[in-house]
Amino acid sequence: MRRRVKEKPTALVKAVDLLAQQEHSEARLREKLIRRDYAADEIDDAVTRLKEKHYLNDEEACRRQFSYFFEDGRMSIRQICQKLIQRGFAQELVYACIPEEKEEHELEAAFRAACGRFRSAVKRDKIKQFLYRRGFSFSVCDAAVSRFVEEYPDRIEEEQDFDE
Repeated sequence: MRRRVKEKPTALVKAVDLLAQQEHSEARLREKLIRRDYAADEIDDAVTRLKEKHYLNDEEACRRQFSYFFEDGRMSIRQICQKLIQRGFAQELVYACIPEEKEEHELEAAFRAACGRFRSAVKRDKIKQFLYRRGFSFSVCDAAVSRFVEEYPDRIEEEQDFDE
């Protein structure tokens, strides 16, 4: 019995397969094709064709992904920007997506993150540290912790005074 030798798909076919699975930036798509040992000129041709057919558009993809993370409301603006830059989007594109009314979103996202993470008694400072590591500013961390204390006083450990 003869085995059929599977031919390697073209860069264009592979790129379409990758885009069908998940939306990618041009840089990330190029990176994935390079890892699969496609020639640079074949990758360039595939990317050009995908742009012509509007399958690959970094501006639209960046805007959609930013909106998804922003509306999800669990991440800080700083965290969203970092995630998109890591995914290969240009820094200018990412920062252009930041809306004007971000302060209210930041406070709500910080509060939701604290509520999701801390379900038992914890010290205020630990909540602030957690939120700051998530990319929230000090003022947002303070405001979110104050709201957390108001709404869930049973989840806050009292600070012990060792001065006595």
